[in-house]
Amino acid sequence: MAEGIKEKALLYHSEGKPGKIEVIPTKPYSTQTDLSLAYSPGVAEPCLEIEKNAATAYDYTAKGNLVAVISNGTAVLGLGDIGALAGKPVMEGKGLLFKIFAGIDVFDIEVNEKDPGKFVEAVKAIAPTFGGINLEDIKAPECFVIERRLKEELDIPVMHDDQHGTAIISSAGLINALELAGKKIETVKIVVNGAGASASSCTRLYMALGARKENIVMCDSKGVISVRRSDLNEEKRFFATEKPVNTLEEAIAGADVFLGLSVADVLTAQMVQSMNSNPIVFALANPNPEISYEKAKASRADLIFATGRSDYPNQINNVLGFPYIFRGALDVRATTINEEMKLAAVKAIAALAKEPVPDVVNAAYGLSTLSFGKEYLIPKPMDPRLLTRVSAAVAKAAIESGVARKKIDDWQAYKNHLRDLMGYDNKLLRDCTDMAKKNPKRVVFAEGTHPNMLKAAAQARDEGFCHPILLGNDERILKLAAELKIDLEKIEIVNLRHDNEAERRARYARILSKKLEREGATFDESVDKMVERNYFGMMMVETGDADAFITGVYTKYSNTIKVAKEVIGIRDGYETFASVHILTGKKGTYFLSDTLINRHPTSNVLYDVAKLTVEVVRFFAHDPVVSMLSYSNFGADKEGNPASVHGVVEKMHKEYPDLAIDGEMQVNFALDKNLRDQKYPFTRLKGKDVNTLVFPNLTSANIAMKLLQEMEVGEMVGPIQVGLKKPIHFTDIESSVRDIVNITRVAVVDAIVQEKLSGK
Repeated sequence: MAEGIKEKALLYHSEGKPGKIEVIPTKPYSTQTDLSLAYSPGVAEPCLEIEKNAATAYDYTAKGNLVAVISNGTAVLGLGDIGALAGKPVMEGKGLLFKIFAGIDVFDIEVNEKDPGKFVEAVKAIAPTFGGINLEDIKAPECFVIERRLKEELDIPVMHDDQHGTAIISSAGLINALELAGKKIETVKIVVNGAGASASSCTRLYMALGARKENIVMCDSKGVISVRRSDLNEEKRFFATEKPVNTLEEAIAGADVFLGLSVADVLTAQMVQSMNSNPIVFALANPNPEISYEKAKASRADLIFATGRSDYPNQINNVLGFPYIFRGALDVRATTINEEMKLAAVKAIAALAKEPVPDVVNAAYGLSTLSFGKEYLIPKPMDPRLLTRVSAAVAKAAIESGVARKKIDDWQAYKNHLRDLMGYDNKLLRDCTDMAKKNPKRVVFAEGTHPNMLKAAAQARDEGFCHPILLGNDERILKLAAELKIDLEKIEIVNLRHDNEAERRARYARILSKKLEREGATFDESVDKMVERNYFGMMMVETGDADAFITGVYTKYSNTIKVAKEVIGIRDGYETFASVHILTGKKGTYFLSDTLINRHPTSNVLYDVAKLTVEVVRFFAHDPVVSMLSYSNFGADKEGNPASVHGVVEKMHKEYPDLAIDGEMQVNFALDKNLRDQKYPFTRLKGKDVNTLVFPNLTSANIAMKLLQEMEVGEMVGPIQVGLKKPIHFTDIESSVRDIVNITRVAVVDAIVQEKLSGK
């Protein structure tokens, strides 16, 4: 055990409220009316409905999202038979994982009963409470009997995760490992060390995937399980081999695959060296594997290796499976978890590992990049895509195999629901994506040699909402793409400094010098500017060679703003343009302005900012409720900044009599409508929740935006430019791939709107 882990673990479980999970009400309960509906007399009505039709329990109670994690404590992790009560922290932990990864509620139930028959009867008696049952940490062979009987006698999903969870995840890893090794599951020789519940289930699932029983040798603590032994129980007899081998060392010679679910250090480097070419070793004993990562990797260069540990590549972790398997099963009200559903989970997990890895996953593990290969066989547990991919695959398999009591017709809507459930998605951005996919635009990415910009362009292409154009040295871009394993198909590369772009540079220079001739610009100066990516890229948009432009990961805002004004220009009728960040979180969606452009706005500039911000809010299909912020309220301070904001509000009131806008006001009054309405009942915002905050200057806006971003109160999207004549959008040097992709979505929609407004 790592140094200090005991003290940290005990403190973690005991500080504050003891334990790791709690029950939280999901309905209002603050008034007598609420309580009369929640309990007596109102609660009688759903009771009577359920009495008439048991299926309505899924409509009126939490049954459909409630799983029991049940154990008798006879095989707790690596601790063995420590008893039901001592195993409770593990069951609470399992409940926590169900909740954080799939939004499933859990009651952990510790049953002090080792007799399989009595245990089954206890579980059956409480089963009506639940939509599914996760059996946990029950020793073999009793676990086989318990699971089989419960699956036969109950009409809700039952799964012993120690058996099937490891089987499903390791099967996904095996599929991908075999592909990398260039081998077929039908012909490989497999050695399994360990004959408990996990080993048996893994081996059976491998067989369901095509492995042949005659090619499998299983070992226990006494050696090879063979037909020559007389001490085998029913489960072990099924795997007994006729091969003339008696020890693990004999069995593994010439094998293609080793699966270890046993004890530490039973596999030696010499045994690994005796295996076939490109051997696959899954050493899954916890906490220490059958052979250490270091010894295994040093034994041979062609090894494909996985463990159950999180500190090494290729962790075979059950959390990749059980939350999403139950999620899919619950959502179609499945009567069981069958073989088809498990195989669907296997294939979904395996397929996901071959797709480009989201930036959020790389960031979660402190990695620069992950891509399918020997060090990345299966997805990482923090990959948010598992929720939709695995859950949907399991639900679909349940429907197709006839064990679902509820059908799903719109699979995209189901996936959207799952993302919303877990807060993994942003409806605003999803709507942008849907619009953009219908009319993809040509988007120029200024810094094509930046890894994040390159990844974002590839992701935008893969999602089908833009046709990317990368600016930069083509040789460097090709080299970087090869290093990152990014396919550049359907991505245009423009080396703006190359000789073959000389004619276009000259054309752009003529257009720009003509545009700026009354501002002292010359043709020669414009020619020089055309070897700068921001000038060249914006001219592509200005001339119609592209539809939108993304820049910023290498460039200071001040320089980009200057170029945008020169090349694109500010919209007629405005003195400035502005930028808005959008914050989406549990409390809703908020628009923050101006977070980037105007350092010390005059009253006229702030007036333009307010109008442009309202336009952004409406652009994203929200009704603007605008608070003009300052450090005083409604004229309390007659000088300086508050007075300027006050004047802007007066002007907005006159020009836009129906717009919900008011101020100047402090931010606490803006966001607390009860406080605001009580203190200032005369405002235009009475009874309304503010969704738009216009700050008095760049300092306050940028600080607020960065503070909220660092506090992780929600997802921040932006900056979104508004007020230029064409779609030019900025990122910054800290932008992640996700940030750039999000801005690209907005830029494409911006281009679509511009196109419609121009009548093209």
